[in-house]
Amino acid sequence: YVASSVDSLVVGEREIITQVRQAYEQCSGFGLTGDRFRLLVRTTIETAKRIYTETQIAQNPVSVVSLAYRKLRNVELEPNPNIVMIGAGQTNQTMGQYLKKAPYGNLTVYNRTAEKAESLADVLEGKGYGLDRIQDHVGGLDILISCTGSDSTIVDQALFQKLTRSDSGKKVVVDLAIPSDVDRSALNGNVVYIGISDLKDEARKNLELRQKELEKCKQIIRESIAEFEHLLREREVELAMRDVPQQVKLIKEKALNEVFAKELENLDEDSKELLQKVIQYMEKKYISGPMKLAKEIMKKG
Repeated sequence: YVASSVDSLVVGEREIITQVRQAYEQCSGFGLTGDRFRLLVRTTIETAKRIYTETQIAQNPVSVVSLAYRKLRNVELEPNPNIVMIGAGQTNQTMGQYLKKAPYGNLTVYNRTAEKAESLADVLEGKGYGLDRIQDHVGGLDILISCTGSDSTIVDQALFQKLTRSDSGKKVVVDLAIPSDVDRSALNGNVVYIGISDLKDEARKNLELRQKELEKCKQIIRESIAEFEHLLREREVELAMRDVPQQVKLIKEKALNEVFAKELENLDEDSKELLQKVIQYMEKKYISGPMKLAKEIMKKG
């Protein structure tokens, strides 16, 4: 349930299946996993993939950052827009990863702690400064992304005009702070505002849509559990029979070297060669029949 994100905090979060796979690979590398656990993880991953493919549990984003980025991408701007990012916390780090994949244009990060701004800017191939330097910003602005822990407004009308150089072209403001970092009344009519309150409402609606898919997901999981139980029974038969080849080999050697040794001495070379071929053929084929029969018995049971 967890790996399929049915029972997780964020329903439909695909990252969980990656975490499960990585955790298993690490444990396997340390020699901490066995045959049954290998089958369990394999079935778990296959089930999660099936859920993501056959249901709509992951269709609509529920993260405010992913929603904000999607809305940002829908706004038509000039190529290589100038981006100003205020804050270097986890939210802006996540947004930065989206921007890096796009990729967008020139990016400048401002943060109360200059070192954090520089660190994030290095990852995003931009420039980073302390927030006290924002008044001196000279790169222009097409997109403003802000998320800080400030108790008061950071971007007022005067600062916004200074950042945009009073450019009347289309701008996008993504304000993910609570309370808001940007004074919305300071924005003119040619600004697309993406705020946290609208995004949260949309995220809630998307989460409700995902939850409607839960029964389909649970049915798939029930089917996978039944299949896994059958897989385990088959594996138990395989493991139980893996010693049979060695036992048969011992029986063959005893028959040839002890029980029928005298009789074999009286055979000509062609007869001995034919006998060896018959025995070798039986060695190769004897296990398939019992295995097939055991599996048929389990299916009927």
